[in-house]
Amino acid sequence: MILYEFPLQERIRTYLRLEHLFIQLQQLLQRVEAIDHHFALATLFEILEVSTRSDLKSDLLKDLDKQKHTLDSYRGNPAIAESVLDEVIGQLDQRFEAINSLTGKIGQPLTENEWLMAIRSRIAIPGGTCGFDLPSYHAWQHKPTEVRQAQLQQWALPLKPMADTVHLLLKLLRDSGAPQKVIVNNGQLQQSLPQGRTFLLLRLAIDEALDMVPEISGNRLMVSVRLTHQGEDNRQQTVTEDVSLELALCA
Repeated sequence: MILYEFPLQERIRTYLRLEHLFIQLQQLLQRVEAIDHHFALATLFEILEVSTRSDLKSDLLKDLDKQKHTLDSYRGNPAIAESVLDEVIGQLDQRFEAINSLTGKIGQPLTENEWLMAIRSRIAIPGGTCGFDLPSYHAWQHKPTEVRQAQLQQWALPLKPMADTVHLLLKLLRDSGAPQKVIVNNGQLQQSLPQGRTFLLLRLAIDEALDMVPEISGNRLMVSVRLTHQGEDNRQQTVTEDVSLELALCA
């Protein structure tokens, strides 16, 4: 099954982008070639670009606090294991303290590093990090692998509280949605969302063997899915058959 996710709120859109970039960064940090570490730096700068939103820190703190109050309301429920509840609330408290203790904007220590910012200003320019443009960066790429990896890990460290928080919040959000079988008639589905709840994320699982791609759109009132497949001319064409999928709405 291939899992597709679609955010129904801008805040969740930002969290998903950050999660994608953090996963990409970790994979690149484990590799040994200089070119991999070049793209690790590029990913680090992309994370900085996303995290410079002035309200991101407050959004994370609000969501952590909201999740804690929601889970606290389950205390005394015989269907809930108190030990598991205490463990998750403890994780929320740890993430809250880590984010709250950050001074200034998230990633500020990186923006104060002149050498990194010089690379950042050139990396978006096609070929802008050539040896003749940035000789010190060219020299850095020739350092031993373990030296580059250690420095990259050090530069990524100020972003770890945000990475851990985004991971936990998205895990709790995903766990709130129960997958259900739905039938997509003639490759198209429109579904009104139940009133009284604010859904934040749509998750759609498609059998890989179907070789279909969903085009998803949605808001707080309705979601729409159009299934396509790649035709002989390499253009995406709308599916005209009925297909069974798994859909989950997470609140």
